[in-house]
Amino acid sequence: MASPAVLMRLVASAYSVAEKAAAIVRKVMAGGDLGIVEKCGANDLQTKADRLVQMSICSSLSRKFPKLTIIGEEDLPSYDVDEELIENGQYEEILKKTCPPQYSTIKEEELVVWVDPLDGTKEYTEGLLDHVTVLIGIAYGGKAIAGIINQPYYNYEAGADAVLGRTIWGVLGLGAFGFQLKEVPDGKHIIITTRSHSSKMVNDCIGAMNPDTVVRVGGAGNKVIHLIEGKASAYVFASPGCKKWDTCAPEAILHAVGGKLTDIHGNSLHYNKEVKHMNSAGVLATLRNFDYYASRVPDSVKQALVP
Repeated sequence: MASPAVLMRLVASAYSVAEKAAAIVRKVMAGGDLGIVEKCGANDLQTKADRLVQMSICSSLSRKFPKLTIIGEEDLPSYDVDEELIENGQYEEILKKTCPPQYSTIKEEELVVWVDPLDGTKEYTEGLLDHVTVLIGIAYGGKAIAGIINQPYYNYEAGADAVLGRTIWGVLGLGAFGFQLKEVPDGKHIIITTRSHSSKMVNDCIGAMNPDTVVRVGGAGNKVIHLIEGKASAYVFASPGCKKWDTCAPEAILHAVGGKLTDIHGNSLHYNKEVKHMNSAGVLATLRNFDYYASRVPDSVKQALVP
C-alpha cells in the first residue's frame, strides 16, 4: 500500500500536536502562574502557555517535516526545546482517509503552516476558558486548504465525568470532522463579533446587517466554531486587528463544509509565506447566505478598510 500523501501525514501529525498543546494549556492554568506579559497593551497579551505551546507545535512539526515553512504568532528566540514539549504521534484515523486528488502530489516545501498557539489569550487570563483555541492552519498556493482547531476546555463546565477538550479538523475536498454541523434557523441573523476590540466602525457595520442578536466572544477559532455549530450566522469584524494565524485554520474548516471567509470587501485572504501577517481589511465569514451579509457592508466601512 502506498504511503499517505504529505498533506494527510501533516494533518495527522498536527492533530496529535494540537492535543499535546491543549494539555500544556491546561497544565499552565492549573499551575496558577500564567506568566503574563503585555505585547502591545492590555488587549494584546502573551502568557507562558502561548510561549510553550508555540515551541511545542513548531518544534514538533519541523522535526518531522523539516522543509515546511512554519509561521507562528509569538516572536520567540530560537533555542533548544525541552524534549517534554515534543509530540511525535499522529492520529491514525486521518491517515485512513484518502487525500483529495488535487493535493495528493504536494511537496513538503510547498506548504505553509500558520500557528496561533493560544487564540483568545485575553479570555484565557480572565477565566473565559470556552473561548480559547489552539489553531494550526495549512496553506498551499496561498490558499488555506487544511486546519486543526483544538478547544482545550470544551466541556469544562459539564462536570467531572465529562471528557475535557476536543479537536476539530478539516481538509478542503474531504470535509471537516470532530463536531456536529448545524445551521442557524432560516431568517435569523445572529452576528458574532469581537469581545475586546470593538469600535464605532465594527458596530456600524454590524448595525447595517439588521441583526436579531449580536454575540461578543473572544478568539477567531471560537467564532468560526459558532458558525459551524449553528450558534451564529455571520462573523463580522470590520477592523484591521486580526492576523493570518487567526484565520487560516478556521477558514479551511469553514470552507471544507461549504462556508465562506473573506475580508470585508469579499476578497479571498492569501496565506503564502511572503504575505503581510495582518488581515488589514477585516473579516467576514458565514456558513450560508454570504451574499446577504456582504451586500450590507456600508461603503464607509469599505473605504476605511484598505486591503
